[in-house]
Amino acid sequence: MDMSWIRRDESLKGIVYSTTPKSITSVERISKRFKVRAFSEEQEALVVKSWNAMKKKNPGELGLKFFLRIFEIAPSAKKLFKFLKDSDVPVEQNPQLKPHAMTVFVMTCESAVQLRKAGKATVRESTLKDLGATHLKYGVVDEHFEVTKYALLETIKEAVPDMWSPEMKNAWAEAYDQLVAAIKNEMKPSD
Repeated sequence: MDMSWIRRDESLKGIVYSTTPKSITSVERISKRFKVRAFSEEQEALVVKSWNAMKKKNPGELGLKFFLRIFEIAPSAKKLFKFLKDSDVPVEQNPQLKPHAMTVFVMTCESAVQLRKAGKATVRESTLKDLGATHLKYGVVDEHFEVTKYALLETIKEAVPDMWSPEMKNAWAEAYDQLVAAIKNEMKPSD
């Protein structure tokens, strides 16, 4: 979204869009400027259409592929999962990985589908707080989120190759970034 100007008092009042209006999903103040994130109707349509196609496939298998891709890119990520750390079972056969992977994959996709409607990444409030606390507890850092984003995009690309396009990639990337921002916002040490 292209902003034409920002007021001297640095408020958003009076900002003019030079492109199609989008649903603003977050505004972050960075120094004396604002970073505005938006999710357009077109992006929403791409995410919804591809997610509906993926739901017709096996979300459990897609979730497992998603996590196996993460571990392929960053083998050390296995250490972040207590059920994988001390396991002698091969990762792809671990009985806890597939349900966990499916939960994460479905939650990520459902959050993306709801992004424009809700105006922000949504999961149940308690779940978002739990996600933040868990990611903090296990030492998840920005690099982990980036690897996960790459693995997610590659998994979706593989799942719906006939639909995949740069626009779809951007839509899913924006949706994922919004979810990660919401999780990071909850990654606060307890006092």
